[in-house]
Amino acid sequence: MGERTPLLHYRLAASGHEDSGEHRTREESAERRAVRRRSAHGQPQKLSTFFGVVIPTLLSMFSVVVFLRIGFVVGQCGLYQAVVMFLVAYFIISMTVLSICAISTNGALDAGGAYYMISRALGPEFGGSIGIMFFLANVCGSALYVLGLVEAILATFGRPEDGLGHAPHYAVMPVGYWWSLLYASVILLLCVLVCLIGAHIYAKATFLIFMVVMVVLFTIFISFFAVRPHNIPLPSILGNLSSSPTTANFTSFKLDTLLGNLKADYTVDYTTGMTMTFATVFAVMFNGCTGIMAGSNMSGDLRNPSYSIPRGTITAVIFTFITYNLLSLLVACTCDRVLLQRDYSFLRDINLWRPFVTIGVYSSTLSAAMSNLIGASRILYALARDDLFGKVLSPARKTSGNGNPWVSVLISWFLVQLVLFSGKLNTIASIVTIFFLLVYAAVDLACLALEWASAPNFRPTFRYFTWHTCVLGIVGCGVMMFLINAIYTSASIAFMLLLLLLIHYLSPTSSWGYISQALIFHQVRKYLLMLDVRKDHVKFWRPQVLLMVANPRANVGLITFINDIKKSGLYVLGHVQIGDLASLPSDPLQCQYDSWLSLVDHLNIKAFVNLTLADSVRHGVQHLLFISGLGGMRPNTLVLGFYDDIPPKDRLQDRSFHSSRSLENPVFPDEPEDPVFHFPPLRGSMDGAWQGKVIGPQEYVSVIADAVKMLKNVALARYFCQFDHTRARQNAVFVDVWPVNLLRPDSCSYVDTCSLFLLQLACILNMTRAWRKARLRLFLCVETGRSLKEAERKLGQLLKELRMKADIFTVPWDAQVALHWQRQTSSKKRKKNGGETEEEAELEEEEEEEEPEEEEYANGYHSNTSRLTDDYLLAVNRLISDQPCPPPAVRFLYLPRPPADTRRYCDYLHQLELLSRDLGPTLLIHGVTPVITTDL
Repeated sequence: MGERTPLLHYRLAASGHEDSGEHRTREESAERRAVRRRSAHGQPQKLSTFFGVVIPTLLSMFSVVVFLRIGFVVGQCGLYQAVVMFLVAYFIISMTVLSICAISTNGALDAGGAYYMISRALGPEFGGSIGIMFFLANVCGSALYVLGLVEAILATFGRPEDGLGHAPHYAVMPVGYWWSLLYASVILLLCVLVCLIGAHIYAKATFLIFMVVMVVLFTIFISFFAVRPHNIPLPSILGNLSSSPTTANFTSFKLDTLLGNLKADYTVDYTTGMTMTFATVFAVMFNGCTGIMAGSNMSGDLRNPSYSIPRGTITAVIFTFITYNLLSLLVACTCDRVLLQRDYSFLRDINLWRPFVTIGVYSSTLSAAMSNLIGASRILYALARDDLFGKVLSPARKTSGNGNPWVSVLISWFLVQLVLFSGKLNTIASIVTIFFLLVYAAVDLACLALEWASAPNFRPTFRYFTWHTCVLGIVGCGVMMFLINAIYTSASIAFMLLLLLLIHYLSPTSSWGYISQALIFHQVRKYLLMLDVRKDHVKFWRPQVLLMVANPRANVGLITFINDIKKSGLYVLGHVQIGDLASLPSDPLQCQYDSWLSLVDHLNIKAFVNLTLADSVRHGVQHLLFISGLGGMRPNTLVLGFYDDIPPKDRLQDRSFHSSRSLENPVFPDEPEDPVFHFPPLRGSMDGAWQGKVIGPQEYVSVIADAVKMLKNVALARYFCQFDHTRARQNAVFVDVWPVNLLRPDSCSYVDTCSLFLLQLACILNMTRAWRKARLRLFLCVETGRSLKEAERKLGQLLKELRMKADIFTVPWDAQVALHWQRQTSSKKRKKNGGETEEEAELEEEEEEEEPEEEEYANGYHSNTSRLTDDYLLAVNRLISDQPCPPPAVRFLYLPRPPADTRRYCDYLHQLELLSRDLGPTLLIHGVTPVITTDL
C-alpha cells in the first residue's frame, strides 16, 4: 500500500471533511433573511447532531490513519509512549474543542464554520488572513488526498516501473510521474464534476462512506480474534540488505508479544531510511488527530447548531480516542515488533478479507479529497461575499440557480490541479497540517480575546472553558507546528501577518465589530484607574489641550497646529451647540459625531471629540472643562480662536490644509455623502444666510476668566487661517517667542509662571518631528538704562538650566515705553488740574482698590487695562512685526490675565486685537501652573 513512498499514508489524516459545510460569511442584519435564503436554495436546516456533526468529524479524524498509522506508532514508540502520545495530542485538540464549543454556543452561528467564528470574533483582518490560509489548506489537502489515492491504487494495481520481479496478474496500470499525474487529474475531474452538480450529492454519500469505514474497522477488530497466527512476508527496504528478515509473525494474543511491545524501540524507517525519534513519530501521529472542525463547519445546515456542535464534536473526539487506544492495545498484544516496524499496511495482511482494508483506504481518501475541494470552494465564496479583497475575488461570487458557487469551484479545481504538478506529498502534508493547526490556534485566540474582553454579550451556554484552556490550546498548536516543521511554520506565520496587514489597509469597513476595541477598552479602563492625579509631578507634565472649534471649516489650520503642539498629551476637540434639550425632540449632537470623527481621520490627527449642548457658549465651555477626560487625563490647557471680525474662510476643502495621509485619499465636495462635509456652512458664505456671532466680546473674555479661575492654562490663536503647515514641515522655519508681558511695560520680568509656560510650549513644538528643523528665536525687551549683555547673559543661563536651545535677541523698546509713561504722566496732570472726568476718576479709584485682591490670580500682576493707549499698543505691534526677516511661521506672545472688572473686558479684548494685529499666525498664551523644573 505505497510503502515505497516516504511516510505517505501516515500524513493522510489531515482534516478530510474539515470543510464540507457551506462557507457563507456575510453577516445579515436579521436571522429571517438567512432562513429565507437557505429555503430558496433548497438547503433547509434539518441535519441532526449525528448526521451533521458526529459523522463528518469521525470521518475527518479517522481518514486513513486508522488503517496505516497505528502499527507505525506502536512499533516505534511502544505501547506506553503511544498512549502518552495520544493523551498529549488529544489534550491539545481538546483545548481547541472547548473553544469551538464556547463560541458556537454564544448566539446564532451562521454557515462558515471556523472562518465565520474567527472573522466575527477577531475582525476582518485576522479572519480574512486565516480564511485565505484555511482556503489554501483545503486546496493543498485536496491535492494531498488525490495523490495519496493514486499512490494507494498504484501500490495494488501498478506494474513495477523497472519491469523486473514478479507482479500479480492484476498489476496492469503503468506507473511514472506523468501517468500518476494523469490518474490524479482524472480523479480530481470526477470530484469537480460532483461539486459542480451540487454539494447535496456528496452529503447523501457521507453516511454510506461512514458505514463502509465502520464495517472495515469492525472487521479489523474481529480479525485480531478470528485469524490464526501466521507468518507475513515483509516488503523490501531501502538498500535491500540480505541480513534483513523477510517475514514477521502475527502471534495472536500472547503475553510475550505484549511485553515486547511495551517499551520504545526507535529504529530506521524502512520507507525513508531516517531514524525515528519521539518528536518525529509524534508529529506524524498528530496528523491523525486533526479534523475536529468538520462538525462546526456544517453549522449552516444544522437544525440546532448551538446544541449539536458541542455534543457532536465531543462525542466524536471521545470515540476516536477510545478507538485509537483500543486498537493500539490489540496491535501490541498480537503483532511482533518486527512486523510493526517493517510493514505499515499489516492490517490488510491479517484481515479476514484482504480487500477490506484497501476499500477502507480508497473510500476514506476519495471522500477526503472531495470534501476538501468542496470546502475550499465554499471558503473562497465566503471570502468573495465579504468583499475583503475587493475586485480580486469578485468573480467568485457568481452562483448557479440553486445557489452553487460554480466559479469558486472552478477556481479551487484549477489551484488543486496546479498543486498536483508538484507531486511532493510529504511537503504538502506538512503544510496542510501546519495551516490547519494555525486555524485551530486562531479559534483559541478568538475565544481567549472574547473571554479577556469581558464583554457582557459573551455568555456562551457551554461554560466548560476558561482563558487557561484557550492559552493551552494556543501554546499546544504552536508547539506542534514547530515540531512538524519550524521553517514552514515560520513562513506560514509571516504569510498570515502579511495578509493581515494587506486586509487592514485595503478592505472596507465591516459591521462585524472589532474585538480589538473591546480589549483596548478593557485595558484602558484598568490603566485609567491606576492613573492617580494625586501623583502628578511637574517633571512629567505634558500639555492636555481642549481646543474649542466653532466650525471646522474655518479652523483646519489651527486644528493641525495644536496636534503638533500636544506632544503625546491629551487632545480634545470641543464644540458647543446652542440649544435646550428640553425643547428638542432628540439629542442633535449624536448625528454629528461621525462627521467630527471623520474629520479627525482625514486630518490624521490624534484627538478625541467632545460635543455639548448649552444655552450659551460660556456655559458650554464650562461643561467641557469640567467633564472632558477621565481620571488623570483631563485638559489642563484651553485653546480658543481669537475674537475678531475677520470673515471666516472654508479651508476644509483646500488640499494644502490636509495632512499627507489625507492628500493620498483626498475628499472633495463631489462626494457629498462623506460625513466630513456635513458641517454647516460658514456665516456669511454663499451656501448659508448671514448669521451673527453666537458669542459676544463680553462673554468671550468671561470664558477666558472662567478658565483661569479653574486653573487652566489659556491660549488664544489668531490668524491661523494663514498657517501653512507644509512650509513648517518641509523648510527650516522660525518660531518667535516673546516671553514678556507687553501690556505691562513697567514689569519686564521673564521668569514668572506665564513666561516659563510660554517657553515650555515653544520647546515642545520644536521637539515634534514636523518642527524639528525649526529654530526658536527668543526676544528680550530691554530699556537703554539696563545692561543689554547682562540681561542676555541671564536669559542664556536660564535657557541652559532649562535645557532649551534658542537664539536670543535683545530688543530696545524705549520709544514704546515712553509712550506708556507719557500717558501715565498726562493722566496724573489732568487729575491734579481737575481735568479728569468723574467717571475716569471713579474707575481709577476702583482699580487702585482692587489691586491687592488680584494677588489671588496665578501671575500675581494686577491689570493694566485702563492705562494703555492705542498709540502704545500699535507701537509694540510694529516693534514685533519689524523684527529681522524672514518672518516666523508662528509667534508666541504673553497673554495677560483678564481684568477683574467685567466692565473692562471689551477694552482688554481691544488691546489684544491691537497688539496682535497683522502678525500672522500668533498664539497668545497665559499659564497658571508650573510646568518646568531644573531638577533631575
